[in-house]
Amino acid sequence: MHTKALYKEKPRVNVITLGCSKNLVDSEVLMGQLRGNDIEVAHEDSRNRRDDVVVINTCGFIDNAKQESIDTILRYNQLKEEGKIGKLYVTGCLSERYKPELRREIPTVDEYFGSNEMVRLLKTLGADYRHELIGERLLTTPTHSAFFKISEGCDRPCSFCAIPLMRGRHVSKPMDQLVKEAEKLARRGTRELVLIAQDLTYYGLDLHGKRTLPQLLERLSDVEGIEWIRLQYAYPSGFPLEILDVMRERENICNYLDMPLQHISDPMLKSMRRGITREKTLRLIDTIRERVPGIALRTTLISGYPGETARDHEELLRFVEETRFDRLGVFTYSHEENTHAGTLVNDVPEEVKEQRLEEVMALQQGISYELNQEKKGQIFKVLIDKKEGDYFVGRTEFDSPEVDNEVLISAAGQYAPIGNFCQVLITEAEEFDLYGQLSGTTS
Repeated sequence: MHTKALYKEKPRVNVITLGCSKNLVDSEVLMGQLRGNDIEVAHEDSRNRRDDVVVINTCGFIDNAKQESIDTILRYNQLKEEGKIGKLYVTGCLSERYKPELRREIPTVDEYFGSNEMVRLLKTLGADYRHELIGERLLTTPTHSAFFKISEGCDRPCSFCAIPLMRGRHVSKPMDQLVKEAEKLARRGTRELVLIAQDLTYYGLDLHGKRTLPQLLERLSDVEGIEWIRLQYAYPSGFPLEILDVMRERENICNYLDMPLQHISDPMLKSMRRGITREKTLRLIDTIRERVPGIALRTTLISGYPGETARDHEELLRFVEETRFDRLGVFTYSHEENTHAGTLVNDVPEEVKEQRLEEVMALQQGISYELNQEKKGQIFKVLIDKKEGDYFVGRTEFDSPEVDNEVLISAAGQYAPIGNFCQVLITEAEEFDLYGQLSGTTS
């Protein structure tokens, strides 16, 4: 379908973002391009205007995310039919994966765009893609912390994952470009970079024939003004151990690693096509903890993958209990068409998946409580994110935004500047929250 600019006067564009932090970065880049074209832009503004153009950036990862995306499209489509908004466009992963089906089922949406069709979307909105704006983003997060996407797509063969279908093959951003992006963010007041990708550890293979994440970390660490660099979405198979040396040597690289393992049972790991065994996983965890003492490890697990037996689940529970991850999340398995696992029999009932998930999380809740109790009486460097109710809310270097523990500081009689680092004495601890009081200077 041919598209062209549809507006003589530039409308306000309201961008709605669903899904993961990588999608959020895409929305921020889109909004930066629109702003650079002198187009008024908002992010998830609930004040609908009759001439608004709404762009929904969808997620298509698992069933719940897909349903949320569809429900959101239907809700805004209804507003469009009622004349409460103008044009409605849909982009992102769901649109990339199911464009023909969406056009057939919800034909009144003005146009659907794939996840790699930003140039065409901008043209439809009356904007030109401006290369001089590469690296410019309209941050939706607090200015002091930004998600920082270093690559796109994925070459991993994981059986359960549809991301390669939606995002394509792995493509690393050039290192010089990433350093310039980090410098721009730092000049605008960003102090924390949360590195994200489908797989951080694959970085550089397509550009240099070898993994160059350690070298990228060194260069980002040298950017003036960046005080925390945090790693999310590291893949265990082929993990470049040099990362640990850089992490240990550089003070502004957080002692934190998010490494989704998905399972520990060898039959499950083999069927999932993870390229690693239980023994190698345990050895890797031991190595990480030996090389970076005090590191906080976060992982993600899948409950109810096809063929998962009660024995597999019990093995997973023992693994969680013995390994004592600092942070842990669990998803129930989602049966995805056109994936290898989609050809398997989805033989674990939904109620069993949920029960197993709850058992893992109940175990982790106890572990988290015990680990947090050990922090009482200690002083931590805390980045203050916001003020919420009667508390200033921040995080230690061991906590990523939105998914991990928070530090709550009473606003009664003390002030913690948002976007600044404070020394905080931990006075109380719960399963997933710490309470503290200011104990030293801010920076």
